[in-house]
Amino acid sequence: MDIEQILSSITPDAYERLSYAVETGKWPEGTSLTQEQRDHAMQVVMLYQSRHNTSPQHMTVAAGGDITLKSKAALKREFSSDQETIVQTNVNND
Repeated sequence: MDIEQILSSITPDAYERLSYAVETGKWPEGTSLTQEQRDHAMQVVMLYQSRHNTSPQHMTVAAGGDITLKSKAALKREFSSDQETIVQTNVNND
């Protein structure tokens, strides 16, 4: 199977499972990955992101294959604006 066939067969749910496995070293059910499985899963996650990730977060592969890194200051601004939205939402509900 070539890379394009693999990528076209991955559903968003399968991507989430692979991403979780790469991040934690375990499948969502709790079974540990071997180093070889983790390496392969990481390659697939990065390839999938290079085709489908239109809003990359800190240290991800964006659509088109570009690696996106956000600075600490950019992440703080992003989280700060998210917090303001949450606070405003809670204030309006009172």
